[in-house]
Amino acid sequence: MGYFNNNTGYPKDLLASRAVIKRENYALIPTDGLVKNIVPGFEECDVTILSSPKLGASFVDYIVTMQPNGRNEAGYGEAGVETFVYVIDGNVKASAGAQAFNLSTGGYLYCPPGKLMYLKNENGGKNSQLFLYKRKYSPLAGHEPIVVSDNVNNLENIQYEGMSNVILKDLLPKDLGFDMNMHILSFEPGASHGYIETHIQEHGAYILTGAGMYNLDNDWMPVKKGDYIFMAAYCLQAGYAVGDQPFSYIYSKDCNRDAEL
Repeated sequence: MGYFNNNTGYPKDLLASRAVIKRENYALIPTDGLVKNIVPGFEECDVTILSSPKLGASFVDYIVTMQPNGRNEAGYGEAGVETFVYVIDGNVKASAGAQAFNLSTGGYLYCPPGKLMYLKNENGGKNSQLFLYKRKYSPLAGHEPIVVSDNVNNLENIQYEGMSNVILKDLLPKDLGFDMNMHILSFEPGASHGYIETHIQEHGAYILTGAGMYNLDNDWMPVKKGDYIFMAAYCLQAGYAVGDQPFSYIYSKDCNRDAEL
């Protein structure tokens, strides 16, 4: 389980990277080259900040490797900020204030503003890997988000735009109290988007399985498990699966709000 490694590069090879960073537009960030960040509150955890406002995102995405005693007992989040955690691999106790949830691989927790998120690795002496997200919440009069926790294995499979070989899972309710959603999109080998999309929403996407080719502002990029993609508003985007395994990724999307002037 190596999210932080130097298997390629000096002195064993030439210094090279598949990473592409185009601020305010898109970014492709592979596993090789990730560095650890010190984030207060996270103890015995390897934390990498992926997207942030410095890249052009309105949110922050992280990859977190929780060591056997990894934890955040101080509480993650702040006033006016919503948070979300997804367990890529392992077992974690996650709490939203006084509400506690045992999350195994595929489990997740959403905390609305005003609820701190607490995390503790409970994976039997092994590491756990997490995809973590935060964003300033955009209030809407008469509507409030709630705490949500579940596992993707319990969710409905939705045919993406009527295609039986592209499956979508909605992790959060479509209620207007939520100004964002998390989805998992999965392509069977050879499957693809029906067209190249252009829209106001931005995405942060972490690839969970397989490999594919992804169009980012009409630049075609090979991508694979462990890669991270940031797509800004109006960045052209589409992808298709390659190889013999499903190509899937978890991604965030802002929603349910009008454009601001």
